Amino acid sequence: MYLVIIMNVGDTIPDFTLKDQNNEEFRLYDIEDKMVLLSFHPLAWTGVCTKQMQSLEDYKDELEGLDVIPIGVSVDSTPSKRAWTESIGVKEVQLLSDFWPHGDLSKSLDLFLEDKGVSKRANILVGKNKEIVFMKIYEMSTIPNLDEITDFIRKEKPKKREV
Repeated sequence: MYLVIIMNVGDTIPDFTLKDQNNEEFRLYDIEDKMVLLSFHPLAWTGVCTKQMQSLEDYKDELEGLDVIPIGVSVDSTPSKRAWTESIGVKEVQLLSDFWPHGDLSKSLDLFLEDKGVSKRANILVGKNKEIVFMKIYEMSTIPNLDEITDFIRKEKPKKREV
């Protein structure tokens, strides 16, 4: 049994640990002094999800320049994610497996579609203090535009005062 937490901007996201496509553990609360973009996608090996994860790879340097670590998340198994990342040219972005218990993270964040067995397509930007600072759920056929995230961060960054 899992606990569903309806998350909103301003809420503290619970800690979690998942394995990536290289079978390495990623623990959210191990990340300090950086924001984390959790980009949920329903399934590997599908066209829109492929473009969504390739977009994360394309934006990686720009996001990291804004102190953001981009992370992909889906219910696919680790071996499937590994083969998929190799086939689509994603080499640097970690893609986490929310496979077992099946969809546990996406379920806990109320992003799981029980009737389909996959997560919704969503971007959650977790601030350095582990609070959600941006959250958007997308239509299944829509590739999230990462300019939304970079524009949001640039707009929200405190402006330095000139002396």
